[in-house]
Amino acid sequence: MKIDEKIIVSHSESRTSHEDDIPDIDPKTESRVIRKVDLWVLPALYIVYMSCFIDRANIGNVKVAEMPEDIRASEAQFSTAISVFYVTYVVVEIPAVILVKRFSPRYALFIPCILWTAATIANGFVSNVGGLYACRLVLGAAEGGLFPSLNLYLTLVYDRHEIARRVSYLISCAALSGSIGGLLAYGILQMDGVGGYPGWRWVYIIEGAASIVCVFAVLFGMPTDIRKAYFLNAEERKVMEYRHEKRTAYMGEDVLSWEEIRLAFRDAKVWLNSGAQFFQNVATFGFLSFLPALLSTMGHDKLASNYLTIPIHLSGAIAFVALAVISDKFQKCGPIILATNVLGIVGYVVFLTVDSNAIKYFACFLCAVSAYNGTGMNLAWLNVNMAPQYRRATAIGIQQTLGNSAGVVAGQIYRKSPYVLGKAVSLACVCIASLLVGCQLVYLMRENKKKEMIISGLREDTRSNKTGDRDLQFQYRI
Repeated sequence: MKIDEKIIVSHSESRTSHEDDIPDIDPKTESRVIRKVDLWVLPALYIVYMSCFIDRANIGNVKVAEMPEDIRASEAQFSTAISVFYVTYVVVEIPAVILVKRFSPRYALFIPCILWTAATIANGFVSNVGGLYACRLVLGAAEGGLFPSLNLYLTLVYDRHEIARRVSYLISCAALSGSIGGLLAYGILQMDGVGGYPGWRWVYIIEGAASIVCVFAVLFGMPTDIRKAYFLNAEERKVMEYRHEKRTAYMGEDVLSWEEIRLAFRDAKVWLNSGAQFFQNVATFGFLSFLPALLSTMGHDKLASNYLTIPIHLSGAIAFVALAVISDKFQKCGPIILATNVLGIVGYVVFLTVDSNAIKYFACFLCAVSAYNGTGMNLAWLNVNMAPQYRRATAIGIQQTLGNSAGVVAGQIYRKSPYVLGKAVSLACVCIASLLVGCQLVYLMRENKKKEMIISGLREDTRSNKTGDRDLQFQYRI
C-alpha cells in the first residue's frame, strides 16, 4: 500500500520484529485523524450504551414509585425480576461478541436494538409479576451481547494505548445514564395520573420509545471497516490503513480460528480477570440497581430518592474518566483498581456501622467510584492484554458472561429494607475481587519477567504458543 510521504516520518529505532517494514506516521497527523474518528464513532457507541443502560436500570427508579404495589409483587418477587434479566443476558454474550467480530456490527446489533426498545415499552403495560418477568427476560437477551460487542469494536478501531480511555468514556455513559435516568424518572413521574396511567408506566413508555434512536446510531455511526469509513477522506483512510497494519503485528489476521478461541479458554489471566469481574459486579449491580431504594431508607421520598442519585453517578463517571487517563498515561490498571476498591470497602463499612444519614450519603459517592472503576478498568485491563482478535473476542465474552452472572446474585441479596445483607455481601465481594486483582497483577508481572529472561538468554523458551499476547515483544500492562 502506498502512503503519502507527508504523513510518514522515519522508522523508529525501537521496532519489533513484526514492524520492521511498517513506516512510522507523523504523530500530529495521526492525532488529527483519531480526533475525527472519535467525533464520529464514539457518540454512536455512547448513545447506544447509554440508552441500553437507562432501559435496564429504570427498574430501580420505578421501585420507589409504587410499581411493586401496582402489579402486586412482593419484595422477593421484585428482586427476582431484577435477577432474571441476567439469565438470558449471560447466555448470549459469548456467541454475540463472536458474531459481531465475524459479521458487521450494524447487522449484529440492529435487531437487538429493536427488541430492547419493544421490551422496555412493554414493561409499561404489565399488570402482574409474570409480565414483568417476561419483559425482563426479553430485555436481557436483547442487551446481553451489547457491552462486550462495543468493547470489542473499540479494539478494532483503536490501539492498545488508546483503549482504556475510550472504555472509560463508555463506562462513564453508564454513570451518566444513571444521572440522566434519575433526572428523567423524576420528571416523568410528575405525569402520574395522565391518561389514567401511574407515573412509573410513563417512565417505561417514554424511555423505551426514545431508544429507537439507537437503531440509527448503529446504522450510521459504526462503520464495518474503519479503514473505509465514509466520513474519512483518502489521506485519512491511508492513516487508518497504516494503523491497521501496525496493529496486526500483535492482533493477528482477521481470520476465524478455533485454536485462538481454545487458547482463550485455557488462559489463566482470563479466569483471574473474570473472577474479579464477577465479585466486582455483585457489588456494582446491587449498588446501582438499588441505589434509589438505599436512599429511600435514609428517609427520602420517591422523588428525592431519584434526583439524589444524579450527583452520585456523576462523581463515579468523572472519577473513572480521570483515572482512565492516568491508566493510559502510565500504562497501569491493577494498582488503580486496588486503590479505588479501598474506597468501596470504606463506603460499605460506613453503611454497616454509621447511623448518620448524611455520612451514609457520602459513602454512596465512595461506593460509586469503586463500582464504576472496578468493573470498567478491569475490562479495559483484559482488552489491552489479549491478542490476536478472536482470542480477545472470546476472552471478553468469557469475562462478561461470568461477570454479568453476578446480576443473579445481586438481585437476591437486596431483599428487605434496610438491606443489611446486601451491604455486607457487597463488602465481602469487593474484598475478594481485590484479592483476585492482586493475584492477576502478580501473574502478569511474572509473565513479563519470563519474557525478559527468554529475550536475554537466561531462560529457555519452552512455551507451546508464541503468538499474539504471548509474543516476546508483547508486554502485559500491569
